[in-house]
Amino acid sequence: MPTYETIRLMNTILNLHYMEKLTQTEIAQRLGLSIPKVNRLLQQAHELGYVNISIRTPFQQLFDLEARLKAVFSLNDVIVIPAVAETGISSLNALGAVAANYLLAHLRDGDVLAITPGTTLRAVALALDPTRSYQVEVVPILGALQGPIENDMNYLATSMAKKLGGKAYQLHAPAFVETRENCELLCMMEPVKGILDIARRASIALMGIGTLDAEASRIVQFTALSPEDMKRITDCGGVGEIAAHIYDLDGQPCGKEYTDRVIGLTLDEILNIPYRIGVAATEAKAKPIYGALRGGYMHALIVDEAAARGILALFDHDFRKKS
Repeated sequence: MPTYETIRLMNTILNLHYMEKLTQTEIAQRLGLSIPKVNRLLQQAHELGYVNISIRTPFQQLFDLEARLKAVFSLNDVIVIPAVAETGISSLNALGAVAANYLLAHLRDGDVLAITPGTTLRAVALALDPTRSYQVEVVPILGALQGPIENDMNYLATSMAKKLGGKAYQLHAPAFVETRENCELLCMMEPVKGILDIARRASIALMGIGTLDAEASRIVQFTALSPEDMKRITDCGGVGEIAAHIYDLDGQPCGKEYTDRVIGLTLDEILNIPYRIGVAATEAKAKPIYGALRGGYMHALIVDEAAARGILALFDHDFRKKS
């Protein structure tokens, strides 16, 4: 333990260095010390824990959320943007711009990019502004849903590929059919199987995360789900979907009778894609995102502050319950 005199000298040097912004040379000249001694005392002060540097940038609370989400769910990357309004188009576009830039930073020539449908992915497609052409292929993960053409799988694949300078593939099949037998038959047809085979060799996936809320979910709005279908999904604890595959709050697949009717990659096949990026926003998506994170469905996550706080609140609740 240093003597009182040494600690006092350390305190003086620390204040001169960090508060008055003096260099080690200037400190040595002012105090009549050698530069090596100033350097040694600064180093010793750090080792003894006398220095606590706090960084507080304007969006520090967002960066803190990113760090915690990354640590809790063992993610490669997390980006949290300011909260997106529930109906804010401009805010959704801001999320799309961040996701587009992230995608461009991780996309490489030769990649096969697999995508899901939806308004969030549409925002990403609109925001794409590459500075060069990418020799990539863009392919849908599942068949087409009804609804606005701008959110359709094939439309988005074509739009993204055009902006990237790559090649687009289209899956001319519905996202859902009436029975598992019909699904198996259609998936064996060469025009469908050929596209799904391309999706199976995807190196990167960009995925929206869907809710099962009857008023907000595209899966509910634009498919022929019966009340009995929705009851089975609710009974199994389903909270969200990725590429029409339903999972519960623990990330476990459920609603098998329903997902057996999906024309697209299976959940296991999606999990085989080497790098998967999830994009979603608003507090309403907290449960679907939390379940997806628990299931290990993503390597990287791009969300807004409301969703991030909701996810961590769910984690804290589960942690306290298990404790």
